[in-house]
Amino acid sequence: MSFFMRTARAGDLQTLYEMAKLTGGGFTNLPPDRKSLAAKLERTEQALARQGEGVEDELIVMVLENAQTGQVRGTCQIFSKVGQNWPFYSYRLGVLTQHSRELSRTFRAEMLSLVTDLEGSTEVGGLFLHPRERAEGLGLLLARSRYLYIRNHRARFGERIIAELRGVIDEAGGSPFWDGLAGRFFGMSFQEADEFNAVNGNQFIADLMPKTPIYTAMLTDSARSVIGMPHPNGRAAMRMLETEGFTNPGYVDIFDGGPTMVGQIDALRTIAHASDAVLTAVHEKGGDKMLVTTGRLADFRCTYAFAIEREDGGVSLDRASAQLLGLEPGQTFTMAERA
Repeated sequence: MSFFMRTARAGDLQTLYEMAKLTGGGFTNLPPDRKSLAAKLERTEQALARQGEGVEDELIVMVLENAQTGQVRGTCQIFSKVGQNWPFYSYRLGVLTQHSRELSRTFRAEMLSLVTDLEGSTEVGGLFLHPRERAEGLGLLLARSRYLYIRNHRARFGERIIAELRGVIDEAGGSPFWDGLAGRFFGMSFQEADEFNAVNGNQFIADLMPKTPIYTAMLTDSARSVIGMPHPNGRAAMRMLETEGFTNPGYVDIFDGGPTMVGQIDALRTIAHASDAVLTAVHEKGGDKMLVTTGRLADFRCTYAFAIEREDGGVSLDRASAQLLGLEPGQTFTMAERA
C-alpha cells in the first residue's frame, strides 16, 4: 500500500482545485474556487499550529497521497465545532398528528422545521476520492482516518459528530428540493445558489427563509420525493456511516435536502475498537491488514499495514508500511481493524 493520509498544506491548493472541478456540483465543502480552498488550507495551518487543548472552531483538511508518485488523489475534512460563529441550521423532518372527532379521522401532516439542534457538533465532510482510485479500500481509508485523527486529538472535539450527505441533483444539474422550496424565495437557480453557497456558505438561505414550519404536502412531488435522500453517488458513503455507528434521525440540509447523519464520537466503531500498540519488530510478508496511524497535528499519517501480534506483547508491522509512517521499533502507534 503506497497510499497514506496526511494533513493538507498550502502546496496542495492546485491539486485540491483540480479535484473540486470533478465533483459535479453540490459539493459545498470542496468548491472549485481557489480563494475558498486557500482559506481552508490557511485555517488548517492555524489549527495545526495551535498547541493548547480544548474545543475551538477549527478546520482540518486531510489529503490522500500516493507515496510512489507524490500525487494527491483524495481529500476529506473535519470541522471541530459547527455553529460557533454563526447558526448551524437544519431542517428537522417531523409529523404533526391531529384528530377530527366530527369526521372520525386522524390526519398526519409531515413538516419541515428550521432548527439549530446540531450546533456544537463535530462535522466530517468534504470526502472526495479521484474516480481513478476508487478501489483497494481507499474510500474507507479516507473516511476512517478522520475518526482516528479525532481519537488521537480527543480533547479538541466534543461528544457528537455529524455528516451531511449531498442531496439529489438531477441530470441537468438542478436540485428538485431547491426548486420546490428555497428556490421559490430567491431569484436564482440552484446552480447559481450552489456557486454562492460554496464560497459564502448557506447562511443567506437561513436568513431569508421563513422560520415557520413547512408542510411537505405543499411542496411539489419532485421536491417531496427527495427529502432526506442522498445523491446516488453518496449511497455508499451513507452505508459506511451507518456501519460506523451514525444514524439518520431526520435532519436534512436546508440547501439540497440531503440527509444529515448523527453519531456519538466515542461510540463510533473505529474509535471504540482502536487500540495503541508498540512496534517491536518489522517483517516482510504476512499479517492482518489493519488501519494504522501515528503522529500528532501536522505529523499525522494514516495508512493500511499488515500487523502481527507478538508474544512479547508488541506488534510487528510490514517493513514498507513502517517506513511509510516513519515508525521505528519501540515507538507507539494506533491501529484499528480494516473491516
